[in-house]
Amino acid sequence: MSNYPITQLHITPMRLPVTKILLPVLLLAALLLPLGARPYVLSLAIEVMAFAIFAMSLDLLLGYTGLPSFGHAAFFGLGAYTAAYLSSNHPLALGLTSNLLLLLPVVVLVTAVTALFVGFFALRTSGVYFLMITLAFAQMLFSVAIRWTAVTGGSDGLPGIPAPHITLGPLQWLINSRQAYYFLALAFFVLTYWLLRRLVNSPFGWTLRGIRENEARMQALGYATFRYKIAVFIIAGVFAGLGGMLLALHFRHASPENLYWTISGQVMIMVIIGGAGTLTGPILGALLVRLFPQIASSYLDRWETVEGVIFILFVLFAPRGIHGIYVYWCSRVQVFTWARKLLNT
Repeated sequence: MSNYPITQLHITPMRLPVTKILLPVLLLAALLLPLGARPYVLSLAIEVMAFAIFAMSLDLLLGYTGLPSFGHAAFFGLGAYTAAYLSSNHPLALGLTSNLLLLLPVVVLVTAVTALFVGFFALRTSGVYFLMITLAFAQMLFSVAIRWTAVTGGSDGLPGIPAPHITLGPLQWLINSRQAYYFLALAFFVLTYWLLRRLVNSPFGWTLRGIRENEARMQALGYATFRYKIAVFIIAGVFAGLGGMLLALHFRHASPENLYWTISGQVMIMVIIGGAGTLTGPILGALLVRLFPQIASSYLDRWETVEGVIFILFVLFAPRGIHGIYVYWCSRVQVFTWARKLLNT
């Protein structure tokens, strides 16, 4: 009998044929969803994809580099406010453009510069000190958003964001329907997953894993670990900002709640429940955390209690999350297949 928990078995599920079939099926289902889904379902799907991008960005820090940021919502909210301030027709906003080809680079620039500034100081610490510095920064931004009403709109935020569009010369695509925005969000989501998957499977990604396991040894091998950490902190901040931008453009509103520490806590739960250090785990975690309240509240009066119990059970009995459970059952299927082949020989 193995002494290791079942969810800590290091077996790659991607070797199973079922996974090669499942991924295209899921993508096809996502493409066909707008055909028969109600507007509410599409809206919820867009929200899940925005939070999945947010969760994957935190997974770069928490799961791959071992940096437990509790202020990641700062970049999520900053992306939302940047997009709103540039495009909203609210009297406090600039209202310059809602062209995504212009909004996107500005959001990337603002979040990248902010992440560079915060990371330069926060990454000189580690552990709980790093966690507290990131939390303090997020709370500082939240306080600014609440109190600087002349720019941020205070507790009301910045409403009045117009429908985004993609304009290049004479060509224009106005994204003014929920179905159109769903496909835009899906494109962002798939591209984000593809880019981050390539990143974590690159030499850069393996260096991050080395820093997570033993930073002192990586430094002894000649790696400038601070540079790697500042780079991944910037990348994570940028993708978190893009998730916030998607959510703000969807709801046509940027809210200070997107900066609050509870959002950081919620996305950290998504990463842990889904399976840190996997990228696919945070997606599953975003699905569970965002969909469970919508479903459970229709049947249970005290659904928050049930949700809390589920989270506790995951932490106690499935420390590698949903992804870890999946890996375990895939290993069982492999063992069963091998045993059957052995008996037939």
